[in-house]
Amino acid sequence: MTSRGSGTAFSRKNYRLTTEPEKSKVTGIVNSRLLNDYLHRVFTTADGNQPAAAYRKHLTFQNLQEHLERLLAEENGSEDTRDQVAEGRLGPSTVVLDHTSGFEGLLLVDDDLLGVIGHSNFGSIRATTCVYKGKWIYEVLISSQGLMQIGWCTLNCRFNQEEGVGDTPDSYAYDGNRVRKWNVTTTNYGKSWAAGDIVSCLIDLDEGTIAFCLNGISLGTAFDNITRGAGMAYFPAISLSFKESVAFNFGSRPLRYPVEGYRPLQDPPVADLVKARKLLGYLKNVIHIGIDVTEGKLVEKDTSMWQLQGEPTVLITLAHIFNYFSPLMCKVYLVEDVLMTFLLSILERGGAVEAHPLIQQLLDLMWLLMEEYEVHECLKQLLMSLLRAYRFSPIIPDLGLQIHYLRLTIAVLKHEKSRKYLLSNVLFDVLRSVVFFYIKSPLRVEEAGLQELIPTTWWPNRFTKEGKESKEVKEESAEERLRRRAYERGCQRLKKRIEVVEGLQVQILKLLLNNKDRGGGEASRYIFLNKFRKFLQENASNRGNLTVLCPPEYMVCFLHRLIAALRYFWDGHKAKNPAALSSEEAYVPPQLFYNGKVDYFDLQRLGGLLSHLKKTLKDDLAAKANILIDPAELQAVTMDDLDEDEESATSAAQSQRPSAALAIGGALARPAWLSSPTLGRANRFLSTAAVSLMNPRRPLGTLEKIKVLTLRVEQRTREDIEGTHGNEGLLLGRPPEEPDQPITENSLLEVLDGIVMMYNLSVHQQLGKMVGVSDDVNEYAMALKDTEEKISRCPKRRRDIHEELLKSQKVFSEKLNHLSRRLAWINVTIYSKEKMQDIYWLLRVCIRTIEHGDRTGSLFAFMPEFYLSVAMNSYSALKNYFSPVNSMEELPGYEETLMRLAAILAKHFADSRIVGTDIRDSLMQALASYVCYPHSLRAVERIPEEQRISMMKNLLAPYEQRPWAQTNWILVRLWRGCGFGYRYTRLPHLLKTKPEDASLPSLQKPCPSTLLQRHMADLLRSDRDLAPSFLNSVLNQLNWAFSEFIGMIQEIQQAAERLERNFVDSRQLKVCATCFDLSVSLLRVLEMTVTLAPEIFLDWNRPSSELLLRRLAQLLNQVLNRVTAERNLFDRVVNLRLPGLESVDHYPILVAVTGILVRLLVDSDVQGWEQRDGLGGDKGVPGAEATHW
Repeated sequence: MTSRGSGTAFSRKNYRLTTEPEKSKVTGIVNSRLLNDYLHRVFTTADGNQPAAAYRKHLTFQNLQEHLERLLAEENGSEDTRDQVAEGRLGPSTVVLDHTSGFEGLLLVDDDLLGVIGHSNFGSIRATTCVYKGKWIYEVLISSQGLMQIGWCTLNCRFNQEEGVGDTPDSYAYDGNRVRKWNVTTTNYGKSWAAGDIVSCLIDLDEGTIAFCLNGISLGTAFDNITRGAGMAYFPAISLSFKESVAFNFGSRPLRYPVEGYRPLQDPPVADLVKARKLLGYLKNVIHIGIDVTEGKLVEKDTSMWQLQGEPTVLITLAHIFNYFSPLMCKVYLVEDVLMTFLLSILERGGAVEAHPLIQQLLDLMWLLMEEYEVHECLKQLLMSLLRAYRFSPIIPDLGLQIHYLRLTIAVLKHEKSRKYLLSNVLFDVLRSVVFFYIKSPLRVEEAGLQELIPTTWWPNRFTKEGKESKEVKEESAEERLRRRAYERGCQRLKKRIEVVEGLQVQILKLLLNNKDRGGGEASRYIFLNKFRKFLQENASNRGNLTVLCPPEYMVCFLHRLIAALRYFWDGHKAKNPAALSSEEAYVPPQLFYNGKVDYFDLQRLGGLLSHLKKTLKDDLAAKANILIDPAELQAVTMDDLDEDEESATSAAQSQRPSAALAIGGALARPAWLSSPTLGRANRFLSTAAVSLMNPRRPLGTLEKIKVLTLRVEQRTREDIEGTHGNEGLLLGRPPEEPDQPITENSLLEVLDGIVMMYNLSVHQQLGKMVGVSDDVNEYAMALKDTEEKISRCPKRRRDIHEELLKSQKVFSEKLNHLSRRLAWINVTIYSKEKMQDIYWLLRVCIRTIEHGDRTGSLFAFMPEFYLSVAMNSYSALKNYFSPVNSMEELPGYEETLMRLAAILAKHFADSRIVGTDIRDSLMQALASYVCYPHSLRAVERIPEEQRISMMKNLLAPYEQRPWAQTNWILVRLWRGCGFGYRYTRLPHLLKTKPEDASLPSLQKPCPSTLLQRHMADLLRSDRDLAPSFLNSVLNQLNWAFSEFIGMIQEIQQAAERLERNFVDSRQLKVCATCFDLSVSLLRVLEMTVTLAPEIFLDWNRPSSELLLRRLAQLLNQVLNRVTAERNLFDRVVNLRLPGLESVDHYPILVAVTGILVRLLVDSDVQGWEQRDGLGGDKGVPGAEATHW
């Protein structure tokens, strides 16, 4: 087909018709009479009636084009009335945002000029078209729920970084963030909006009113009697703060919530719309009407099972239809209004997507009868419309709208050729396809129908005033039990409905991960892998640029769906290959980290920069993995040079695009996630200062043009990933320590690696953020309980107080009802048992990966740091975020997993192969947290003895030149509960002064480890060099910490004694309290050492004993002099009771000193008796029976 549209000749080969019935049976070409009937049935008139056979024109394929053009021209008079439609409006017929002169501040605008992101304090922008008469409407798709003012303004309005739409005369705005309306002054109005909502802005210039709707529900008239008259015309406008984003629909696509009597600012393509609907009707007729060549008659067909089956008559008829239909399907309005509506109607009959092969047949037709560029544009617009509809559909109890759009997405992606095109060019390049895997959380539970789904609310009452779980298990009343069970039943109903959506989302990923569709190019999985890696790179390399990052709430959902799809394929491979590992044994083999087959961008490795590791470990790579590094890759090219090289190509491509006066193209070349409703790249950077915020790139030299990456992601093929005969693909360079056993398909290993990286990028952060809703429930529950207690104690004569308390009770109850329903949604979508099992599975994957990597010796340094981070963070999430909804202890293999993680922490916190200070600090903090809780401490005690002793030896290494404070805290926690007066969980001196204060600091319940204490004692006794070096470093740090503390309290005392009113800096108070706490903890470590191995100080046969004892006595004397003197500096500062210095008191430090002195006195007496009686040798742990005071 060489041309489109009216007046063009049909250029396909001519088909001769025949009247011979015998030939028709063979060829499928029908006789002229039957063809005439068929064409008249297909191409009906506008009223749907057919003229009598005697009066209608005889139709053949030769005159069909003329007949079709005449039908399409009928009742198409909209072009003659275009001027009338535009009355009351000034400006271009295509309405967009005015990116040339109609803005203020820094803004980022999409290529289609409909989406905008705030990039400064309070940027403003208006549209290119204004209205002065009539009733008009436009819609705004809210992409983020922050501070924005949306409405109308005139040309005379002048905005700045502080004043926007609604802050000046003749500008009017609605602000759903603060729930107010603005016109110089402000008053309460409307409802709060959320990301995913649609705001309709209506202006009636005949009546002089402005109103707003939220998701199609009117919020009422916001302003009346607005200024009208000569020279007064109103532009759509918005002001928005930094990183907030929206997308406008002025009428370029169908309005989601049209209002009768109001016209969109941009006229719909009426003429094209009429044509498209007619042509779609003809297409439906072709599907509905069949030709029985044998009987020579037309028959009705079941449209759901329609197939082309190579019938020439039908094919030629369809070619005539698509000759006119194809160009129309390149327009977004027609795709959304005509094509998407038709395809959705096919699926409305119910049943599985597979039960509707008609959609596959239609897509086959599109690829057959449309030009390639037309199919591409049509599919792109169709997926954009589906994604927009999915994201901005209101939440209803059965999630029916979301399910509807996901089903059609699945149906489209089931078509292999369409799927591969969309994967290669649309899903990750143009669309924000991760949105398909997100289930948004409703902020307004009433509109989401959660009241009907969960009619009875419930919240736990097991918390004390301090917000901690009560130790006393109170008997649940019968009423509470009934409420809890009803609430749980409601949660189960909600869970079942959300699981339907999640199942559809997993189906989409299963289609994208299909590796069997190798016909016509690369299989879908390998296209997905390359796009997925690029997606990860964008999010890893732009962590400071919020407009580029995928929102973490999307990442959480994407991670869980991807895990489900990955495990499906992994276990499917295991079923066909019994020698392979199951998904329960999954891990990432260590060779992926050093063979260059997988790109880790600029992410930090355990041993430092990749370029440095390739230089220093090239001999180990050659010996262990048989990998030779290309000398060209050893040139000193920094990762920054690589990034600039990549950016230069992007910049060069974008420089070909014309830019407007103040649109600095290419300033941000990545997809702008926050403007996702428009689904276009945000490449126009608007600034009223006409400058780019991006740093200028330095010119590229000859060296910088050289790529040093081993393999670019975009260049990889199936053979590069899976390998072939003699080529191991991703598994190239297997070290001798790695078992020669098939794991799974190599491509699945890369997906698994990407999942771990996703968790590290933003998923863990989001899991912690959503716990806030549960915390809110606990706070309101405590407030309600407290109020009810006050009501019960309120005297009857004080009716005024009683009424106020009842009002408070009502407010707290309503808030709890709302939060408990919202919490149910969050628990199902984020903290359910299934989601917990996913995170637990990820933890075990990381543990196995670290264990395998550790066995490779020096090559362990190539492992990216995020594997250790994810192992620690996922355990933290399981322990802190998922309980009390689900308990980690119920997970299979929990005890073993805890022990293996303990072994990793114990071994690697002082691993010389790990050089990054941040990851070393994280390991130390994780170990410190591990020894705080009885369950995890027992896991540390269960690791092999050799590893325990090695851990304690590393903890006892000299404190200089390393983060000694964390080490000291770990030793203190192993000792708490054994020292003198050291069993308290609340500081005793505070309990005397403020016994009821809920804000008092609370300490973890003591859980000492006698096993690890014994290892410490053995090490200090057996190694005569370790003990003095360790103790000298402890004494040095104690001297420093206590001296710093005394210097600070002197400054605080001087500030308090001045006549003028002085406030001590809170940071100074915090540092002062920290130095005091450090001094106390160092004293406790000394007490621990004196108790476990007193001979270090008291055995005069040791050359260092006398010196250590003298130093210890001097420091204890210094502490006692400063602390015990009456009315001295320390005493005066303690009596000031300054906020922030609650922990500073006589008790903590004096009991620590007393513990040391008592042990010295007791053990010196024992030593004296032993020497007098001629006894010697080691006696185990001296005073072990007296270690618990």
